[in-house]
Amino acid sequence: MSESVYKIIELVGTSTESWEKAAAAAVAKAAESLRELRIAEISQLDVTIKDGKIEAYRAKVKLSFKYEGHH
Repeated sequence: MSESVYKIIELVGTSTESWEKAAAAAVAKAAESLRELRIAEISQLDVTIKDGKIEAYRAKVKLSFKYEGHH
């Protein structure tokens, strides 16, 4: 049986439309440079407010990916 190690990073995605799109933005950006993404855990949702209205939705996302250290 082989063992695997995964690394976790945290990103904050933003969207003017929804928390789902905010989370998707964070995942899409991570996927540009990280291989083998496995899990995206939403750890926090919030909004920024301007003039009494929601300006942006923010999703804090913990992403795990397979860790490939140098031998």
